[in-house]
Amino acid sequence: MTYLEAIAFLFNSLPVWERSGVAAYKPGLERIEGFLYTLGNPHERLRTIHVAGTNGKGSVCHMLAAVLHSAGLRTGLFTSPHLIDFRERIRVDGAMIPEAAVVEFTERWRDEMVTAGLTFFEMATAMSLWWFERTGCHIAVIETGLGGRLDSTNIVTPAVSVITNIGLEHTQYLGGTLPAIAAEKAGIIKPEVPVVIGETDPASEPVFRARAAALVSPIVFADENNFQLSTSNFQSDLTGDYQQKNLATVLATIEVLRIEGWNIPDDAVENGLAHAAALTGLRGRWETVRRSPLVVLDTAHNAHGLAEVAAQTANTPHEHLFMVLGFAADKDLDAILPLLPRDAHYILTAADTPRAMPLEELARRFDGFDHETVPTVAAALTRAMSLAGPRDMVFAGGSNFVVGEALAVLDC
Repeated sequence: MTYLEAIAFLFNSLPVWERSGVAAYKPGLERIEGFLYTLGNPHERLRTIHVAGTNGKGSVCHMLAAVLHSAGLRTGLFTSPHLIDFRERIRVDGAMIPEAAVVEFTERWRDEMVTAGLTFFEMATAMSLWWFERTGCHIAVIETGLGGRLDSTNIVTPAVSVITNIGLEHTQYLGGTLPAIAAEKAGIIKPEVPVVIGETDPASEPVFRARAAALVSPIVFADENNFQLSTSNFQSDLTGDYQQKNLATVLATIEVLRIEGWNIPDDAVENGLAHAAALTGLRGRWETVRRSPLVVLDTAHNAHGLAEVAAQTANTPHEHLFMVLGFAADKDLDAILPLLPRDAHYILTAADTPRAMPLEELARRFDGFDHETVPTVAAALTRAMSLAGPRDMVFAGGSNFVVGEALAVLDC
């Protein structure tokens, strides 16, 4: 079996959220528990940090992994989705899992995965835990998929739990209110394990405090500004304005880890944050890929995240703004559209995925905006670059799919 054959099997034999959405959503821990037992329960021998939240959890995971690696710890990192290559999801000290390891895992456990009825995400979770144990990781940073309480990653008992923030997303699965969604995310809090909350919100704070109190789990709110490590003392190569909130979450988590006995010197914090993207391979977070015209990519894909993107776009010097946007079909455009700049020219497109919102629907929803439709991301970017002058700005995003294809097209 080659790597391409292994990937084809995994994508075609297991339900994939990025392709089929609800058909790949199987909440619960029974399948992952059974399959990990078959693997020898590697998660029971791993130290972990478990990160949930509506937005920012990927950036927080990468920054934490970079800091821990800089502190001399062999560090695993599990995130999702990938933008170009599946192996982006599973890294040790920044290096993607080798193709040969993916093939080995698939060949050895293919029948058991199908028999267990694993989803693609459950498979990836299991593969990451298997690889992290095999490579002798001192600690692994684990990002949840959808939700928290019933997410397959909730199989771990971490050294610290982290919840970045709460926004209205995936309401059909997690609940239609902020407290309901907070309750699902709070499901990652474990008995007597400290938890860091990234952003205080009056709707979610009581939920988190009640859950932490019930489990006797120390709770810290990162935006309370009463920590020794200050965001003003550290710089990150993740340049989005919204990263300041994520930075505060990371620094609060590091302080908690220090209290728990982890040796993380200040110089490791400084180096890890300054080179977070470089050390971990993070892409697509307010990433500048061209300067003239200015071309920026960002994976924000819900109202909570796109509000931050819109604010930074407004504060970025440019003459004309061209927005290359595509969305998954289940996104709440009623919440997103009021946030988008009205002075931009929109080039609407559809990524190569069955979950993409059809162009006809996008065009209908963007009635009243200056817009056109282009059938592929590659063609949409070409169109934007042909229209943009040297002092203009091109933004591409709306979904991970759009950003992944943009990176491939731009070959950067």
